[in-house]
Amino acid sequence: MHLSKKETSGLWFAFIGVFFFSLSLPMTKWALESFDPLFTAFFRPIMASVLAIPLLFIRRVPLIPRQYLKSIIYVTVGTALIWPTLIALALQRTTSAHVAVIAAIMPLVTAIFAVIKDKTHVSMQFWIASSCGTFLLILFAITRGGGTGRDLKADIFTILAVIASSYCYVVGAELSRAMPGWQVISWVVIFGLPFCIPASAIIWIKTHDLHPVTFHAVAGMTMIGIFSMYIGFFAWFRGLRDAGTAHGSQVQQLQAIMTVGWAATLLHEKVTLGMLVIAFGVVASVLWALSTRQRVLESS
Repeated sequence: MHLSKKETSGLWFAFIGVFFFSLSLPMTKWALESFDPLFTAFFRPIMASVLAIPLLFIRRVPLIPRQYLKSIIYVTVGTALIWPTLIALALQRTTSAHVAVIAAIMPLVTAIFAVIKDKTHVSMQFWIASSCGTFLLILFAITRGGGTGRDLKADIFTILAVIASSYCYVVGAELSRAMPGWQVISWVVIFGLPFCIPASAIIWIKTHDLHPVTFHAVAGMTMIGIFSMYIGFFAWFRGLRDAGTAHGSQVQQLQAIMTVGWAATLLHEKVTLGMLVIAFGVVASVLWALSTRQRVLESS
């Protein structure tokens, strides 16, 4: 691939973001040892804001211009509220592997939104490559038990979460053209505080005495609050901006594979030869989808 320096940098930033996002599932499992699923969802923006507020103050960032408020609210609702809430509700009804089957379509849905909203021109080969990667991810999740535990409500919650999050990725990448990605996510977590603070307090009061607080739970909660909810988006939004949302989002197909690596290391889950074969197939699909970027540029 003969990509520009900006596009290459964007892909690396997208990869760094996905690296942090890949920790979310095993870290959430740790957090659930002591905390209610909804508490883990609503407390994440609060933890992130502990870094965001002083950072904005130290950098003397002005208030958001009025023309960007609507977009920031969209990203806040989708990223800080809808996604974690619906995923938590889905996980109450089925397994994380089953949720992963549905969520595997996120890179493809993000690309569709990018093409529609930004009028991005992509080739037929891009759609084929992206679809192949999505199919392999779904096959990957099913072989790990994702086809079990079927629950219609869980499927609906997950699909709605994927749609909301994918759209917010596109809007967030668009905002990153007007301000740095770290400012975008900083304002997002701050805008979520009026809802997340009272919600977290109520849930904590009702559930804090159900399970003892463990080291794993605190470590997991810290990781998803600081890295999955905040620092990961620094790199992710910049990556989508520089590489192009449709193509940059395909890097997220690597997330499920990376998550398995963390699960094997941290949760001692078994990794089979079949998983490795599918992993190589997903990587090949990602490279294929990304290579179409250059072909489109050459033909335009």
